[in-house]
Amino acid sequence: MDLKFRAFTPSFFFSFLIIIFLIKKPDLGSASNPKCISTERQALQTFKQSLTDPSGRLSSWSGPDCCKWPGVRCDRRTSHVIKIDLRNRNQTVYPDEFKQNCLGGKIHPSLTHLKFLSYLDLSSNDFNGLEIPEFIGHMVSLRYLNLSFSSFSGEVPASLGNLSKLESLDLNIGSWPSFDMRASSLRWLSGLPRSLTYLNMGYELHLINCELNKLPLSSSLSSSANLKLLEVLELSENSFNSPIPNWLFDLTSLRKLSLQRAGLEGSIPSGIKKLKLLETLDMSNNGLTGEIPAVLGGLPQLKYIDLSINVYQGHIHRFLDAFSKNKENKLVYLNLRFNKLNGTLPESLGTLRNLQTLDLSTNSFSGSLPSSVGNMSSLKKLDISFNAMNGTIAESFGKLEELVELYLMENQWNGVLLKSHFVNLRSLKIIHLTTDPNRSLVINLPSTWVPPFRLKQINIENCKIGPTFPMWLQVQNKLNSVTLRNTGIADKIPHSWFSGIASHVTELILENNRIKGTLPQNLFFPKLNTIDLSSNNFEGPFPCWTTNATQLYLYQNNFSGSLPLNIDALMPSLERMYLFHNSFTGEIPSSLCEVTGLHILNLRNNRFSGSFPNCWQISSQLNGIDASENSISGKIPESLCEMPSLNVLLLNQNVLEGNIPDKFQNCSSLTHIDLGGNKLTGKLPSWLSKVLPLSMLRLQNNFFDGQIPDDLCNVQMLHILDLSENKLSGPIPKCISSLIAIAQGQSSEGFQKIVSRVTRTSKYQEMLDSINLSGNNITGEIPVEIFDLSYLRILNLSRNSIAGSIPGNISKLGHLETLDLSSNRFSGVIPHGLAEISSLHTLNLSYNKLEGSIPKRLKFEDPSIYIGNELLCGKQLPKKCPRKQQNAVLIN
Repeated sequence: MDLKFRAFTPSFFFSFLIIIFLIKKPDLGSASNPKCISTERQALQTFKQSLTDPSGRLSSWSGPDCCKWPGVRCDRRTSHVIKIDLRNRNQTVYPDEFKQNCLGGKIHPSLTHLKFLSYLDLSSNDFNGLEIPEFIGHMVSLRYLNLSFSSFSGEVPASLGNLSKLESLDLNIGSWPSFDMRASSLRWLSGLPRSLTYLNMGYELHLINCELNKLPLSSSLSSSANLKLLEVLELSENSFNSPIPNWLFDLTSLRKLSLQRAGLEGSIPSGIKKLKLLETLDMSNNGLTGEIPAVLGGLPQLKYIDLSINVYQGHIHRFLDAFSKNKENKLVYLNLRFNKLNGTLPESLGTLRNLQTLDLSTNSFSGSLPSSVGNMSSLKKLDISFNAMNGTIAESFGKLEELVELYLMENQWNGVLLKSHFVNLRSLKIIHLTTDPNRSLVINLPSTWVPPFRLKQINIENCKIGPTFPMWLQVQNKLNSVTLRNTGIADKIPHSWFSGIASHVTELILENNRIKGTLPQNLFFPKLNTIDLSSNNFEGPFPCWTTNATQLYLYQNNFSGSLPLNIDALMPSLERMYLFHNSFTGEIPSSLCEVTGLHILNLRNNRFSGSFPNCWQISSQLNGIDASENSISGKIPESLCEMPSLNVLLLNQNVLEGNIPDKFQNCSSLTHIDLGGNKLTGKLPSWLSKVLPLSMLRLQNNFFDGQIPDDLCNVQMLHILDLSENKLSGPIPKCISSLIAIAQGQSSEGFQKIVSRVTRTSKYQEMLDSINLSGNNITGEIPVEIFDLSYLRILNLSRNSIAGSIPGNISKLGHLETLDLSSNRFSGVIPHGLAEISSLHTLNLSYNKLEGSIPKRLKFEDPSIYIGNELLCGKQLPKKCPRKQQNAVLIN
């Protein structure tokens, strides 16, 4: 990006509006009776003709003597034009009236014929995004140039650096209209003369987004423009990738120094102590290292320090001790977040009595919150989140009467918070307090106590508040964000509390408590976005709340009854709906099809009955459906595959019947299918090979018959194949080695994310890279091609009629963890290759026709995994091997 000149609010930045070193005005002479030079008159006429002039301001530019034209002045001795002042002096607040008086159009290069022009003012006009003409940089007699507030934009011409006589330059674009100027290089600045006394590039000089990649180590730039009187320097958002140069600290008039996102490295030089007037220091988002420099504590006017998002390390004791020595320190803002600071927080914190904001978040601080924090009487915001604080919170914390925002989440607090911690926090609006679930932090307040604060945000996690829902929470009726997660509340929540927060709450999270009772019905939550009441003991009907919520989590409760038929009208903006592990009954309402923004629908493990809605539209955005473990009957709806976004379909453990619809071959986005545990019939569809992204196919416990089609081998992305407990027959296809995802160990990360987002469990993670064909009538031998699936983790071929020997090259399955070949017709010896699979931890070879001795190196001692093989012998079995066979075992 480029250098941008930005305008700021005058009331706040008035002291930084312009950089004035000396105010000198050019001696433009006084008009006596000069007479216009004809060539210059012609140049002015050409210039006029290129402009637009809605109000006719230049209509009087006529006649032979241009020296008498309004806005034009000539030298009284030579008659040369030396000044053009076309500033729009109509500064009305009405935009239409202002624009009516603006000049516009283009600036003609005829101006370059005015060889003696020293003053050019085109300010407060409207050139509608025109770039500053490059030729202006060749008007070398200019001493005053003002193009401010005239809607110029684009690249600032580097030729301006040729204006060797320039004393005043104003390029301030203002804030209306919103055009930006930029400079790809700052080298032209160094070409400006020492005589420059006024430089205005906006109310402040902002050299930001310049794409600069080198910060000068010498002071040539500053000395060439007399920058030692500069009060504001902004060099943010560049890529210097260099240390901080010492010459910056020669600018001893600086009140504000901003170098955020500038690619700075190393440490802050000690020379910064020379900036005695510095009030604001922002070096955030760089690569600064070492300890926070203590020298900053000696800067008497310093009010604002932001060193966040660097790589500072070590303690902050010396840094804060330096401030404690300055009894009159004025620091009001300190931000050290996102560094690598560690150690405990020192008692010297308490000396920062004027501090209003303290942000130490995302570091590695430990220990307790020191008692001296109670002396920080001006503190309004305290953030120590994302640290390793493993101690207690000092009771003196309760003295912070001005505290508005408190962020103490993601630490390892312990101890007890009492009434004295909160009794004086009359200004508190936000509290975020979370600890590690393995720690013990208790908020022990009197159950009837009414606090002096009314919160807008509360986020408390893994801290014990319950078992009651105390009065100090009941009176919080101004809340716009509520998170009470794992707080031990086992009480009922009064319906009046929900009613009290309904009009302004945006987030309602009461997850993982033991809250019981019913929810109020027919409430209107106009701003509510997230509802999470999961993992509680709520009971009663579905909450018929009218809301624009996008997230609804009611899972793992005791809700019952049917879903409202008009759920699309109650919650039209739903994107995620998780109702699993409840006791909902009745049919799934077809109005869910009208919630076109719904991405995830999880109804698992309820008591829904009737048929699944068959009304899904192509406009639907559903990614995942989990309606497993219900009593849904009828056929699989064909309209499910009219949704091009559908990735996950889980309808297992229901009473669905009939065939898988042929339209499923159009489900080009399906990655996960589980239809197991139903009453589906027919042959396995050959068109499954057309669903190319399919990663999981589970059709177990149905009534499918016929052979496993070879086309199934074309579903190369499969990580889970489960066809168990059906009536399949025939051999295992030899093409099974074409399941490339298992053969080559392709990443399953995407698999995990997709299915876990829908199910909110990791149960399918345990089945990754598995093939289960058990409980069928499969015959033939194990195809040796199956051993090319070298990343196979689970293979279950049990309870079939597979014969032949177990191939010796089974050792190629180097990632195998579970192998079940039981209840088949395998014969011959147990191959020694099984003992070479170090990852194997579950094995079952029982009830076959295996013979000979169990390999010595096979680590499985449980006799049940070998039982039912009458000709098998070994130390694990009652039948011991003859000595000759024992010797053979020892050799192997």
